[in-house]
Amino acid sequence: MIDPIDPGVPIDPGVPGVPRARWMARPDAVLRGEEVGAGPTYLLLHAGGERRKVWAPVSEALVGAGFRCVAFDQRGHGDSDGRARALSPCAEDVAAMLRAEPPGCVVVGASLGGLAAVAALADPATRARVAGLVLVDVVPCLDPSRVRRFLAAGGLTGAYALLVEDILGQVPQLRRITAELDLPVLLVHGDTGSSVTAEDIDQLLCLAPRTTVRSVRGAGHLIAREQPAALARNIIAVTTAWHAPQ
Repeated sequence: MIDPIDPGVPIDPGVPGVPRARWMARPDAVLRGEEVGAGPTYLLLHAGGERRKVWAPVSEALVGAGFRCVAFDQRGHGDSDGRARALSPCAEDVAAMLRAEPPGCVVVGASLGGLAAVAALADPATRARVAGLVLVDVVPCLDPSRVRRFLAAGGLTGAYALLVEDILGQVPQLRRITAELDLPVLLVHGDTGSSVTAEDIDQLLCLAPRTTVRSVRGAGHLIAREQPAALARNIIAVTTAWHAPQ
């Protein structure tokens, strides 16, 4: 429908509203992040070239609505080490993050984060831990030529050229995974300078009929940075009902 920590470390609920540091050891990287709030959980995955701090205003709104947020710097970004040269390691990181959380998370992924989430959900055991998926200005049915032009126009190609080409080579698999998802999906896209077209939306709705689509005024590709309050409102409005009773 279309509408206008390391898993071996116990989670300390701490003080609601005060971020708690998290870290996760991976075979070839250490991922660093934080959690905040209490209640049903959102796992927030930032875009390529960003870092977890971009989610701070979104987290504040979600925590104020009674939710808990977890966000890591993805490998090769921010305070996390490792390298982001291919989608598969990023997806394996996401699966590890979900294993460290209670079942019933809603996963929110912007750009790279959204694609890593889709790839992680290829695994049925990972899928079973997720209540739903929010894609922030990204779709799995990417048009390689258009993506390359979009990234080049924004000067975003250089540092992540290997990762971009790896992702574009996996579009058929990302489409297949999306078609097999038995989960509700929310796509939030910008209405100005977005990477998502009307054709992309139609293709996503064909692949995943349980998708709700929302547009954010005055936002381009990086909605968490440009319009965080509107992004949070849309997430809360659509996904609150996805969480299993606590």
